Amino acid sequence: MAEASRTFHATLFSLPTFSPRFHFKLSYSHSHPSLHLKRARSVQRSISETKTMSLNTTLPWGCDIDSLENAEALQNWLSDSGLPPQKVGINKVEMGKRGLVALKKINRGEKILFVPPSLLISSDSDWSSPVAGHVLKQQNVADLPLLATYLISEANLQKSSRWSNYISSLPREPYSLLHWTRSELDRYLKASQIRLRAIERIADITGTFDDLRRRIFSKHPHLFPKEVFNLVTFRWSFGILLSRLVYLYSMDGKVALVPWADMLNHSCEVETYLNYDKSSQAVVFTTDRAYQPGEQVFISYGKKSNAELLLSYGFVPKQGTNLNDSVELPLSLKISDKCYKQKLKALMKHGLSASSQCYPIQISGWPLELMAYAYLTVSPPSMSKQFEEV
Repeated sequence: MAEASRTFHATLFSLPTFSPRFHFKLSYSHSHPSLHLKRARSVQRSISETKTMSLNTTLPWGCDIDSLENAEALQNWLSDSGLPPQKVGINKVEMGKRGLVALKKINRGEKILFVPPSLLISSDSDWSSPVAGHVLKQQNVADLPLLATYLISEANLQKSSRWSNYISSLPREPYSLLHWTRSELDRYLKASQIRLRAIERIADITGTFDDLRRRIFSKHPHLFPKEVFNLVTFRWSFGILLSRLVYLYSMDGKVALVPWADMLNHSCEVETYLNYDKSSQAVVFTTDRAYQPGEQVFISYGKKSNAELLLSYGFVPKQGTNLNDSVELPLSLKISDKCYKQKLKALMKHGLSASSQCYPIQISGWPLELMAYAYLTVSPPSMSKQFEEV
């Protein structure tokens, strides 16, 4: 307990570790960053939408999630668009998935891929329909919903879009909880802590679409026809973005889709990640192990629990392989506590509240932040003079 007290303010508020894949944080527009529906109303709407709307509507673009039919066209287009010769190629890997496998020996510490900036899809990308892009940017639409709309717009143009070969290689039904029905969420996530988070995420995306439809789509139907820009296509585009967007620290925090690189699968045993390399002026990653020809090449999507991987990417690693797996333990300060006001003041001093705070419990241990919070909440009135010190 003494150790927890000494480390309280030093450890309780440490920053999260770096994750190369994009964290979901949604705002509808830059001018309305808190324009969220009331939570209960949003969740209820999402539930009813999930029950009544068919999410299995066949889209006129994309491919089956395990298909290699568009792989050759994708690689040819990438080469013609500036991607240098590669040491990896697309192939089917375990469980019928697609992945990148080594075509020749790759040494440990070797940089590979070298995807040029001209092949990145970001909020700065040129629209094939410039007027549509101009309308959205005039309305200060935030990057994530802007990219979601951009992806639908380009997909709908099919061969007329410069990204047609890339979009044709994207899964028609991404691995995503966004495509689960409410009954599936209830059945398979009944005992999981992410069930409500999944429902809330669907509600957030539904709310984002409703806002765009009300403010923009309905006022410009010639640019955003409802047959194309609807909740089905919006969930598809968000499913693609949430599972494939990469946060590039070396490009001032730009988030982007990185064609070719996004074919890399995650391994819990790998720590290397994608980033922009200024010396080569391309997106690369540096291998942390050697690969023999035919072996699948992996990157890390971040040190995430199985629940976080399922929520964002739609998969769970093999049992026992994820040392970062955890269960969240919620702690809170009881309003009936005799020292409630003093303890609340101590928490607020460090940006916390009395409401539930969740801490990860891993097989390897638990964070000192948890011990510090618990120590404060159970401290007796006789220690009230020390609350401000922790």
